[in-house]
Amino acid sequence: MTLEEITSNSSPIQVASQNTSTLLESEPKNLHDPNTPYATLRINRNRLSWFRQIGSGIILDIRARAPWYMSDWKDAWNYRVIPATALIFFANVLPGIAFSLDLIETTEQYGVSEVLMSSFMAAFVFSIFGAQPLTIAGVTGPITVFNKTIFDILSREPKPPVYLHFIGWVYLWAAILHWITALLNFCNFLKYVTLFSCDTFGFYVSWVYLQYGIQVLTRQFGPTIQDSIEEQGALVSIILAILMLVTAFLFDSLSQTQYFHRHIRRFLADYGMPISLIASSAMAYWGRFNAANPLTLPTGHAFQAAGGRGWLVKFWELDGKWVGIAFPFGFILWVLFFFDHNVSSLMAQGSEFPLRKPPGFHYDFFLLGITTFLAGILGLPAPNGLIPQAPIHTTSLTVMGPSLKDEEGQGTTSSRTRTQSDIQSQRQSSINEQFSQHPSDPPSGHRREVPVSVVEQRLSNLAQGSLCLVLLTGPFLHLLHLIPRGVLAGLFWYMGAAALRANGITQKILYLFQDKALTSTHEPLRRVRKSRIILFIGVQLVGFGATFAVTQTIAAIGFPVIIMLLLPIRTFMIPKLPFSREELAILDGPTASPFTMASVGGTL
Repeated sequence: MTLEEITSNSSPIQVASQNTSTLLESEPKNLHDPNTPYATLRINRNRLSWFRQIGSGIILDIRARAPWYMSDWKDAWNYRVIPATALIFFANVLPGIAFSLDLIETTEQYGVSEVLMSSFMAAFVFSIFGAQPLTIAGVTGPITVFNKTIFDILSREPKPPVYLHFIGWVYLWAAILHWITALLNFCNFLKYVTLFSCDTFGFYVSWVYLQYGIQVLTRQFGPTIQDSIEEQGALVSIILAILMLVTAFLFDSLSQTQYFHRHIRRFLADYGMPISLIASSAMAYWGRFNAANPLTLPTGHAFQAAGGRGWLVKFWELDGKWVGIAFPFGFILWVLFFFDHNVSSLMAQGSEFPLRKPPGFHYDFFLLGITTFLAGILGLPAPNGLIPQAPIHTTSLTVMGPSLKDEEGQGTTSSRTRTQSDIQSQRQSSINEQFSQHPSDPPSGHRREVPVSVVEQRLSNLAQGSLCLVLLTGPFLHLLHLIPRGVLAGLFWYMGAAALRANGITQKILYLFQDKALTSTHEPLRRVRKSRIILFIGVQLVGFGATFAVTQTIAAIGFPVIIMLLLPIRTFMIPKLPFSREELAILDGPTASPFTMASVGGTL
């Protein structure tokens, strides 16, 4: 299928190309008409007294998104859904399992089956019922740290409660707080989430990925190594990790060069990571690598919970004393999910993506409370929005085409991108080009490809979740067991390095080292004093360092609180530092466009 065919089969984007300022002045004729610009729907929302009308945010999210529900399935008839499903499946399930290895081996309360069930449950709920189906939810590193820390705390008690019963109450308290948050429209506080907070948290997540990749390998060099064969297996794991990292970046780099036909470059961008993973895994069974017998993923029996327990956790049997103790842990989990899930949703709907369908943060956060409660009942790690998988998912669904600037002397049109300032648009475009899974055509002699639309649908999320359920069958669990742990380490490094490369903090640091003679005169950072760039980066790195340091201690349970402190720091402290208004506008800005942020009452 050619690019022109893909573009022609995509949903029309004429609605999105209207000027937002005009939309905000008009009144919607029909609130349930999917052709009614979403910005106009938010006028009525802004006229409500949100904090007095319980559930108004959820109701308006449903009213805005419901007219698009059928098109969410019809629009899935597009080739972009296939590579998006393949990419996200590998980028979701394997890191989720690898993140959980320490939790599985330490607590013996969870297994691979629990991780796969959690991923499937999240995909099913948010793809079928969610207002933001582009957001990918699953098992993350923070939730595994959270659950393991609780296990370590309880294990110190002389008469500890049943672990899964206690976790069930932690999740129930967190779910109740989720529902209260959604009903009281507290998601409106997302207007205070800017690139400052997202870049800092994304920087932290990137380094967590890199750290976990190292830990996957170092655990194989523990005191359990008894002979040279085990040591050889650990060394082979390192080789496989490097092979996975190098081949994945090689395919990604080739997809952005001038070599090969553009269809081949696009194929490498879409399937380079899955091909690298499969090829690296196959190398473990070739020649002397196979003789070294490197460690692989541990798996259990088909559709069976860890230790042969039943899937239903009778958390109501917990003593009343422990029920009360579970509440502060539930509060911390709510803080983590409020920031983590909503930020991943914002990044999946960033202003660099030409989206046209409305978001729904209040309604989706209510659904997250339901999945958290179900996770407690079934004894699963609670799923939530994934970074960087969520924005990667949207990127993989982006349809590329020639820039209208080349054809008409005008920039690409989108209600989300046109409402941003020129500075913000240039910055987001730069980030998108570096992080995009799609190749750009050569800059000279050819028309440059830019995002022209996104295949906004529900099938890719549902399909990747359903594949997690397929993995729970006996034959596929055996295939999963064949994947070496070293390959997972390489996958962690690749995803962490790719996210780090696109992060705003990294971009600013690299700018400081650029030769100014070779830096574009249109670079917005040229208008910011170097000392102010360093100051802004310094504050972000302090926030990152504090978060990362806390997660290495017994106080790791409290790291979500530090993450949430980024919001008041940006709102109250940063404006008091010696930045001019123009400098602060260049250094920071809204994560998503006004089109998206209208769902939570606008931006700062």
